[in-house]
Amino acid sequence: MAQDETPVASGGQGAAAIGVTSQVDAASLARFDAIIDVRSPGEFAEDHIPGAVNLPVLTDAERAEVGTIYVQQSRFLARRIGAAHVARNIARHLETALADRTGDFAPLVHCWRGGQRSTAMATILSQVGWRTTLLAGGYRTYRRAVQERLYDAQTPLRLVLLDGHTGSAKTEILGRLAARGVQTLDLEGLAGHRGSLFGAIAGQPQPSQKMFESRLLAALDALDLARPIVVEAESSKIGDRMTPPMLWRAMMGAPRIEIAVPVPERARYLVTAYRDIVEDRARLEEAFARLPVHPSTKRLAGWRAMADAGAFADLAQALIELHYDPAYERSARKDTRPRLDLIELAALDDAAQSAAADRIAALVETERTP
Repeated sequence: MAQDETPVASGGQGAAAIGVTSQVDAASLARFDAIIDVRSPGEFAEDHIPGAVNLPVLTDAERAEVGTIYVQQSRFLARRIGAAHVARNIARHLETALADRTGDFAPLVHCWRGGQRSTAMATILSQVGWRTTLLAGGYRTYRRAVQERLYDAQTPLRLVLLDGHTGSAKTEILGRLAARGVQTLDLEGLAGHRGSLFGAIAGQPQPSQKMFESRLLAALDALDLARPIVVEAESSKIGDRMTPPMLWRAMMGAPRIEIAVPVPERARYLVTAYRDIVEDRARLEEAFARLPVHPSTKRLAGWRAMADAGAFADLAQALIELHYDPAYERSARKDTRPRLDLIELAALDDAAQSAAADRIAALVETERTP
């Protein structure tokens, strides 16, 4: 048993003692064979420890039922009905999700606050003989740790920003950098949004703010913070998700590498990158309606005519010139962050992107030494 764990007696012949831990850093969590989150599916969907598996002891409907009975009828009845649900659900998990686990299985179990739900699961798992540990304080302990690190801590990050106008293939180049062994942080991927007015991804709602932060912290924990990390020069919000203060402070002072691409080439790239919107007229209209400065009736009619004619490159160029580039230029005039390099690309084909990635990788390599 690890030093940070406190043994809790577990009665019954052959039962293993239940450990208790409050450590939720990546190294501590990695010691367990599984992180079992016994909260309801709705609670789990809002946020959870990355890598955790949801084995609820109460479904959303059962949790609501027990809560209603507790308030409107009696505590005793609620506990009796709740216990029946819990017993059936744990039995099902033992027969399905946990059926192939061997005798040396060592899970970490938690619920919302380390109460009855996780204790019930941990007790039965220990009776099986598995080396079970409870997370003291449950999910709330984990969430407090996330908030402390992303909102309060002054963690030094050696960021390099990948900057450029909309349609400069920054996200794709970021992926090419990762393939070359450069440390990267894909904020748009973590936030489930392409970071622009038209950036929502079809069929993929953004994660909750809490889940975005959990994903972000897990991504940071997988990196060597002493080495440079390349990240896109996003705004403080990616879609509806806010960049946490710890990261935003680092981004505000980071040097940047700017990619410059001619407008027609960026327009052609956007048609491909935003194909899901191009092929969905309703979503295109929704995006028009979200423009900060609503277009005139004449201009909007012209854009609709382009869409009707399939002239999406022309439409993308019009949006670049009338919306995206003016917004970028306004922001750029206030940007005092140092520019490491300006990479001018005449095209955004595979060769051009690869050449840009090679050049950026070399620049980042020079930043490795403080």
